[in-house]
Parts: sequence; C-alpha cells; structure tokens
Amino acid sequence: MAAFRSPSPGFSVPRPAAFGADPSGERMARIRRSPHFRDGVFQNPGGTARTRPSGSAAEFAKIYFNKEARLRRSPQGPVPVHATTLADLARPPATGLRLTWMGHSSVLAEIDGQRVLFDPVWGERCSPFPFAGPKRLHPVPLPLAALGPVDVVVISHDHYDHLDMPTIKALAGTDTVFAVPLGVGGHLEHWGVSPDRLRELDWHESTRVGGLTLTATPARHFCGRGLRNTQHTLWASWVVAGAEHRVYHSGDTGYFDGFRDIGAAHGPFDATMIQLGAYAEFWPDIHMTPEEGVRAHLDLQGGGPHGALLPIHWGTFNLAPHAWAEPGEWTKDAAEEAGQPVAFPRPGEPFEPAEELPGEAWWRAVSQPIAHPWRRLETARSAAGKSRSGLGLAGEG
Repeated sequence: MAAFRSPSPGFSVPRPAAFGADPSGERMARIRRSPHFRDGVFQNPGGTARTRPSGSAAEFAKIYFNKEARLRRSPQGPVPVHATTLADLARPPATGLRLTWMGHSSVLAEIDGQRVLFDPVWGERCSPFPFAGPKRLHPVPLPLAALGPVDVVVISHDHYDHLDMPTIKALAGTDTVFAVPLGVGGHLEHWGVSPDRLRELDWHESTRVGGLTLTATPARHFCGRGLRNTQHTLWASWVVAGAEHRVYHSGDTGYFDGFRDIGAAHGPFDATMIQLGAYAEFWPDIHMTPEEGVRAHLDLQGGGPHGALLPIHWGTFNLAPHAWAEPGEWTKDAAEEAGQPVAFPRPGEPFEPAEELPGEAWWRAVSQPIAHPWRRLETARSAAGKSRSGLGLAGEG
C-alpha cells in the first residue's frame, strides 16, 4: 500500500491499493491536451451532468431504507445462474458472434474469431474494501480461469462495479491486451499491467487488436475511485467491429443525443449491450431507465428495431432504490412496445444474436412483487376503466 499526503503537514494515512493511481507525467499531459478536458476536468457531452444525487438527503433515505422497498431490492431466492463450462465456450459460435452475460456489465463477446471481455468484475463486492460495500446477489457463473484465453479486455470507466482490482490483477498475468479510456491506464499499471499491453483512448480514437477495431465513443457519466474525485480519468462507451460483425457496449451513461451520432458513424450493430439498471430520479443524468435504454438502442440502430439488445448493469448488485426485478420487467415491456428483439439470458448463458434469443422472464421465480408496474400497464388499466365506466360497469370486478 502506498501513502498519500494529507492536507495536514506531516500526517499521512494508508491509501488502499484498490484506489489505483492518479494520472501523472505524460499521461496527465495527454489528458490536458484532450478536447474533452476543460477547466481541470473531463466534460460530458451536451453540457454538465449532475453526478451527485439531487433532491433532499432525507427524501432519499426515506425511500432507500424503507423496509418493504429494501426487500424488493434483492431476490427472494437463489438467482438461477447458468452452469456454463469451459467446453461450452471452447466451441466456436456457429454464426461468428456469441455473447455471454456474466452479470452486471461483464460480458464475454466472441466476435469473428476473437474474444473480448467487457468490464470484468469477478470480485465479491464492488468496493475498495473486502468487508464493506455492495455484495453480489448471485455467484459468478464460472471461474475467471475457465473463460479460456481472452484477446482484449475492455474497460468503460473506473468505478468499482466496472473496474475490479482483483480481477485485473488476475488478468495481468495473461497475454491479454487492455483497451481503456484516457487516464484509466494509471490504475492498471499500478496493479501490475505492463504499459505495452495498454491501449488508452480518448473519445473517437480507435485501436486494432488482431482482426478487431475498437473505438472509444462518448458516454454521459463520471469517474472516481478515491477520496478525492478529481475527474481526471475518462469514461466511455465502446464499439468493437470485426470483419463480419460489430457490437456496442454502453458502459454507464445517461441518455443523450449522441447515441444517434455513434450509430451513424459506426452502426448498425448486430448487438448492443445497454446499461438500464441502477437508475433513480435522484441521478437522472448518469444512468438510464429501461425505456431510455431501449430508446438508446433504437438511436444506435438508425431509429428502428435492428439487431439484438442485451440489457446490462442489473441483477447482480443492489445499487439503487428500484426493485431488483424492475429492469427486467420494464425492459421487456418497452422492447415489446418498440418491436425490438431483446435477450434475457440467465447470468452465464451464452447466446448468438443471429439465432433465437433467450426470452424467458427467469427473474419472476425469485422476485418480490414490484410495487409499481410499467406505465404501459397503467395506461391499459386506465383505458379499460374508462371503457367499463362508459358501459355502466364501473365498480364491478
């Protein structure tokens, strides 16, 4: 563990290794040259995004610590994790593209003969400390070593639920390349990743790894791991394009008009992996609701249904006031409204976007009742009530 200087002269406290390392030297010089770095911080597309919860702390606490709401934020039984094996993943995908959601935002994408691992988090908690912080609601589907060789690891940003020190340290001993947003490489070097295996990109920059082109694209979020949130590391979404297929991973982001631009420049996509969990009215600028996530997918595809949508950033950690099963239920309804195919694999269940998508609402068997249903259901009930009233049937049933 390193030490950092505190504001009080002559006093220092241990700095946890999981905090990583702040950018310095040529890395910091490159950050300052970025067109997206201004007034000492990275800027979000479309102007300032609120990165701290809005509203009163008392109102948030009332919702977050409500006993019934707390029960709904966790499954009421074991999550049905798919029993993935090394043999399952050793067989090449018949269509050339296969996705395996490992939970939260971790996805193994096998694309045109190469293997990309997005935001791998195999740790028990998304926290700098092993004894505190959000704990897994289901086990990892299979050990990290059972994935087999990975050509490139892609990191969206440096928050603990996307950049996990124990996982990175384990992968540092392999031959994989790491593609990360500008500034994030300092953390990885601090944890033992060789600089020659880093591809550190600003938005709109690309790198080649084997037959794949990886491009860092904008997102609307923020960064930070330590006590001081300096906003000196970038956050990004990612486009990965092979000879025959292309996919998009949103990382964490609020909804913004830039999805259309990303789609116009790099789409359409065979599959998108879209963040649509851990949303709340207290932080609307930095995470998307299921409805916004479906809209983002459609924007990326040129405005209409195309490819497969894989919902990510839900089901694994309790990070927001909404019910655990709500992202699944609401996404299912929003996608059906839009006519958009959506995949609902169990954690660890491989699927090929060009084939029949896994669509069972598996979460229902272990979910508490959801307090408020999707708005489309409310609209339908309201319309039915008006119809019954017009027929003189109001109050029956």
